Amino acid sequence: MNHPHPDLPYPSKLAAKTLRIVALGGLGEIGRNMTVFEYEGKLLVVDCGVLFPEESQPGIDLILPDFEYIRERLDDVVAVALTHGHEDHIGAVPYLLRERSDIPIVGSKLTLAFTEAKLKERRITAPMVEVKAGMIQKFGPFELEFVAVNHSIPDALAIAIRTPAGLVLATGDFKMDQLPLDGRITDLATFARLGAEGVDLFMVDSTNADVPGFTTAERDISPVLDRVIRQTERRVIVASFASHVHRIQQIIDVAESHGRKVAFVGRSMVRNMKLAEDLGYLHIPPNLIVDSKNLKDYGDKVVLICTGSQGEPLAALSRMANGDHEIQVGKGDTVILASSLIPGNENPVYRVINELTRFGANVVHKGNAMVHVSGHASAGELLYCYNIVKPKNVMPIHGEWRHLRANAELAIKTGVSRTNTLVVENGIVVDMADGYADVAGAIPVGFVYVDGQSIGEITESSLKDRRILGEEGFISVVVVIESQTGKIVAGPDIHARGFTEDNALFNEVKGMIEKALATAVGNGINGTHQLQQVVRKTVGSWVGDKHRRKPMIVPVVIEV
Repeated sequence: MNHPHPDLPYPSKLAAKTLRIVALGGLGEIGRNMTVFEYEGKLLVVDCGVLFPEESQPGIDLILPDFEYIRERLDDVVAVALTHGHEDHIGAVPYLLRERSDIPIVGSKLTLAFTEAKLKERRITAPMVEVKAGMIQKFGPFELEFVAVNHSIPDALAIAIRTPAGLVLATGDFKMDQLPLDGRITDLATFARLGAEGVDLFMVDSTNADVPGFTTAERDISPVLDRVIRQTERRVIVASFASHVHRIQQIIDVAESHGRKVAFVGRSMVRNMKLAEDLGYLHIPPNLIVDSKNLKDYGDKVVLICTGSQGEPLAALSRMANGDHEIQVGKGDTVILASSLIPGNENPVYRVINELTRFGANVVHKGNAMVHVSGHASAGELLYCYNIVKPKNVMPIHGEWRHLRANAELAIKTGVSRTNTLVVENGIVVDMADGYADVAGAIPVGFVYVDGQSIGEITESSLKDRRILGEEGFISVVVVIESQTGKIVAGPDIHARGFTEDNALFNEVKGMIEKALATAVGNGINGTHQLQQVVRKTVGSWVGDKHRRKPMIVPVVIEV
């Protein structure tokens, strides 16, 4: 647990007719979006997603929002409302429902289908409340109105939240593509109507706030995909998020036009595309899809669609790059990375690109061809929204600090007062009443790490140890001493891993250890714990001075 602002007090009891807003994730980062709204003793959760680990978090599978703030109050949660079906917005739902499984999950048809599939894998059943754009539903004291927005996944929604404290409009992730593949544009007419009613707090997607102009239309990618696939003589392998239905529809259409069969590779990809097809969001021509196990029957006239566009170590594309997947990538194959780079994933992605190139593949990505466009509104689109909605207060969401700040500056340019623009991070509490929103304090929030079967057991200290082991190596020192006299009767025995192969190197420090122990015993220091610290300090000083390294040192002193 860490406290984002130790100078801010823990918030006082919530006043009457006041709405409290606390982000438990998603601010200052791209991922694990989760915001808690509180009114008159009831809680509404909007989104509940995961964050993918960086290289500085070795061994971690996922990072969850910190539920501690609401753990004792789960019975007060009236609903979890989901804006869309991406992992950074729904991935942590199963972990929350492990703690209380009967919380109503609210979302559009596709969002609920993706969420329900995750819950089924963990044998969790929860009440599902399907909503559509234009619907108004009440959950406890919160009246929610759902608004269609355009994003890189179908069925995305913004949510207008009404309470007697005022009207909040949370965009979720959105952009304003005017020629979307599914014909479903962001409903600016409703944004304008809500603006006329009076939006007290506008919570706005910030991911592309520092990108000038307008986000490129999805349709503009199709000709590039067509050219890349047409020019490829052998197989085409496309890596995408398993929820990116629009992009996968484009790949399917282009593959069919060039007489290629399509195979889905990876459990989540197969599952999600089957759901999307069954629900009518993905249109697949008959006899186009083949089983990835039978690829040899179709030669090179295939397009494989798999996961791994972010360099995730266990995803299909990473395993192909490592050469430990049944599908071997080779000379003449083309690999298309159909996604943006999530900040922090650059090194794993470039590693995958390099390995695939080494095998002879032609790797096409956003850096060298327009094979992906963002799902988020750029600065020009955000300015339109501010001018249409004319909010009293603005709170940028979903982005790193540079994105949040850039978004705030856009709001200020359109006339929102700087004092009414709240750039806050996870754990900072915002209270709103009578059209005013202000910081009311802060709560402790931390990263909750998922490592295999363990959830929340790995701490920052554990990760620091892992980094030291990975970067600096490990030295163990075993010394046996006589319990009465403190004289060394065996050792020091020194073993190292990831430090040096030359054991003779340690001869110099063995004498230093013997001398330090003799001095310590002569000064009346006894007890194995204290003597172990003497050994650790001696070896640490030697290895730091002589070798400029800081390995993990494990001293063991045994009394006989």
